[in-house]
Amino acid sequence: MAELTPLAEELSCSICLEPFKVPVTTPCGHNFCSLCLDETWAVQGAPYGCPQCRAVYQTRPQLNKNTVLCAVVEQFLSIELAREVAPDDWTPPTRPEASSLTGQVACDHCLKAAATKTCLVCMASFCQEHLRPHFDSPVFRDHSLQPPIRDLMRRKCSQHNRLREFFCPEHGECICHICVVDHKACSPAPLNQASTEMETKLRQKLAIMFGQINGASKALEDVRARQHDMREIVNRKIDVIRQEYMEVKAFIDATEANSIRKIKEEEKRVSNKFDNIFQILLKKKNEIQTLKEEIEAALTKGDEFEFLERASKVQGISTKPVYVPKVELNHELMKSVYQDTVDLKTELKQHVRQSQEKKPEDFSSTGDPGEHAPNVKPKMKKAPMAAFASPKPNKTPAVKPPEPAGQEAKAAVPQVNAIFKAKALEVFLTKSRSELLEYAAKVILDFNSAHNKVILSENYTTASVAETPNSYRPHPQRFTYCSQVLGLNCYKRGVHYWEVELQKNNFCGVGICYGTMDRQGPESRLGRNSTSWCVEWFNTKISAWHNNVEKTLPTTKATKIGILLNCDFGFVIFFAVSDKIHLLYKYKVDFTEALYPAFWLFSVGATLSICPLE
Repeated sequence: MAELTPLAEELSCSICLEPFKVPVTTPCGHNFCSLCLDETWAVQGAPYGCPQCRAVYQTRPQLNKNTVLCAVVEQFLSIELAREVAPDDWTPPTRPEASSLTGQVACDHCLKAAATKTCLVCMASFCQEHLRPHFDSPVFRDHSLQPPIRDLMRRKCSQHNRLREFFCPEHGECICHICVVDHKACSPAPLNQASTEMETKLRQKLAIMFGQINGASKALEDVRARQHDMREIVNRKIDVIRQEYMEVKAFIDATEANSIRKIKEEEKRVSNKFDNIFQILLKKKNEIQTLKEEIEAALTKGDEFEFLERASKVQGISTKPVYVPKVELNHELMKSVYQDTVDLKTELKQHVRQSQEKKPEDFSSTGDPGEHAPNVKPKMKKAPMAAFASPKPNKTPAVKPPEPAGQEAKAAVPQVNAIFKAKALEVFLTKSRSELLEYAAKVILDFNSAHNKVILSENYTTASVAETPNSYRPHPQRFTYCSQVLGLNCYKRGVHYWEVELQKNNFCGVGICYGTMDRQGPESRLGRNSTSWCVEWFNTKISAWHNNVEKTLPTTKATKIGILLNCDFGFVIFFAVSDKIHLLYKYKVDFTEALYPAFWLFSVGATLSICPLE
């Protein structure tokens, strides 16, 4: 079974996820069940798109049955059936004999005694006593007798009033010998023969189904085992990665400690010199102060003898101006330590940037939420947390990145801005839903932008798709290609948050776009151009789209989606909202125009509702 799994996936329709039934091939080379593609295109309408690669055809292509693929599918299914055999210890149920099912049948003559035979000519059942004329009289000698038959009237043909003694497999019904004439092209058989053949077929089918059940059970066990193995592999890999990062952190911490130790030692050396100079200067000051007091005391003596005696002692003592030797830090040492730190940071940033700039196909798809802009510079140092405190609703954070003066400062501004933007995104990703609600925005759908198949209701807060187009008047902002609608208000500054309820989240999308996004042609589809960003549901697949580049996301059971737009710091975050919120996807963009909430609905019956936020 395992070796046929890849072939089974290739021979399955991507719409119904089952083996092809009457497969057809689109001009772009993809295969689908004829009925599945017809139903999809009937809902989509012109222009018609390939459900797999989204190639667009203005007119519906004429598709023919792919006979080669059909033969391959039939051969594959026959091999699968041959493999699905019931185990040797399984025994199908035994069908009881017809006679054991009849039970007691009352005599149609006396209505009391139990019948022993049924006459197919008289179309009646008789007990032993009333059956005697059939044995004694020659008149009844040609009458056919059978064991008692229950519900004899039900066994009669309603058209010819004759017993139905044959079975037509083509029409699946029991017929009488007169009806056989009308079934010339069929192959009717007596009931006993048809019953035996049908029992054989059902036993074979039951055996196949038993094998299929066993195969499904084994497949379920295999899936669980593979899932368990996958989790163990991931957990082991996570442990290894954590260990590697712990070593990296330990190395960085040791490097930081060594650098700081060198700076501290230099500080201590210079500080000790200042302490010594301070003590010398203090001693010198005290000596001068003492000499000054002695001279003042001598000048107070009126007696010439005492004055001359004391003055002669202090007259010979000389003083010198205070001299402070030059003491400086070892700037070469400081510069060397700083340069080592910068070199290490540059190497780390270069390595991280190179890993981010690798093409998506260089990595195996994990479905993890990620950033759409791989060229964004990583954080270099922490910014003050006060800069990202929760402001009042719809207000711009008051703290702006510092603006140093001079040429070097001007060159450093983009780098500082990148640090603040990265920190702002990190802070908003950790906010709870109650904190996000502080930025709640009231979103109203714009009637003038709604496609002709989009119906707006509930005071322009709910959008759904109609089966037939509406007669909306033409408008320059109206979408004419895709069933989409925009929000009425645009946002150019500040932080804004809104939530959308997806009532049928299998063919729809939510996002943001510039007001200059196209309204006509394939380029007007949300996420298929450079002016819009969205998260989209297509069947059970969830994807992030921008500039016609798709990123597959993990599935979620949440039907409520939260969108947080930060115009000042340049990012939009999509949250799955349930009991808790978790990240679906995030974009980091330097927005250049005002942004509108945007919504896309594909299938009839799909509904999006703007949630009231309190």
